[in-house]
Amino acid sequence: MLKEFGQKIWTADGPDVAVAGFHYPTRMAVIGLSDGSLFIWSPIQLTDGLRAVDAIGHVRHIVAPNSLHHLFLQEWKHAYPGAKVHAPPGLRRKREDIIFDADLGSAPSAGWIGEIDQVLMHGNLITTEVVFFHVKSGTVLFTDLIQQFPAERLSGWRAIVAKPDLMTGPEPSVPRKFRVAFANRRAARDSLQHILAWPAEKVLMAHGTPIEQDARAYLRRAFDWLIA
Repeated sequence: MLKEFGQKIWTADGPDVAVAGFHYPTRMAVIGLSDGSLFIWSPIQLTDGLRAVDAIGHVRHIVAPNSLHHLFLQEWKHAYPGAKVHAPPGLRRKREDIIFDADLGSAPSAGWIGEIDQVLMHGNLITTEVVFFHVKSGTVLFTDLIQQFPAERLSGWRAIVAKPDLMTGPEPSVPRKFRVAFANRRAARDSLQHILAWPAEKVLMAHGTPIEQDARAYLRRAFDWLIA
């Protein structure tokens, strides 16, 4: 089910996916572009209900924002064969079975330039995430670099692991495993400066409660460990 998140941006939550013993909730975003086309960010499992996107516009861009979010690309491409599938760094090698149409970098594609900005978050050994900024709604879109799990959903060894990994705090945070994986912090800081310069009003992530006020202050809190 699509939910309006801001001007020309909608979200949809999907079923959990199991990764390393954890059950991750899934979330995608749909952004309407000025030409009537749609930008699908981090697509979740395609259901009949999600075909409601057809009433908003025509799907032209299917975007995997990092090399970890790729499970449902094929079914979206099959349903929308005219759409372009955009690959983040590292995903072409990981999913050689998928035909990608374009690669994501730190400059916006011609298909959404002026409406969505983006930057590669460099320096991380786990994945190079592409962070997006939707200008019209003032929304920054993170995927896995910021996360939050409701503590009540976890028990046993999962709860023991999640707490020190900073996944169950009072607000979404950068998990400790990602912090440690920033081997090149100078490159990461350069990317972060680009993000902090955006006039952010909201922050949306794939796993966690969205931030809908004081977004710029929140982002500085989330990355104070890197800024310092």
